[in-house]
Amino acid sequence: MTKAITENRDVIFSTLCHLLEELFEIDPNRVTLETTFEELDIDSIDAVDLVVRLHDLIGRRIPPEEFRRIATLGDVVDVVQRLAGE
Repeated sequence: MTKAITENRDVIFSTLCHLLEELFEIDPNRVTLETTFEELDIDSIDAVDLVVRLHDLIGRRIPPEEFRRIATLGDVVDVVQRLAGE
């Protein structure tokens, strides 16, 4: 992902939806910025898989303490956007 792309919330969210579908077979129509991992039945092991894929895309590591504070997919978008812009 290029910096310009990762600074756009819509593109980040779209990419996140694609990852959720690819990794966990989650229908993108079920996903909103307010959706939680619990609502999608994503456990901690699945979350680690998602973090690894996000790291590959943005080239930055998401600190574990920061990921633990994430409650919704919108929070994921915010973290990716911030890290990509740094």
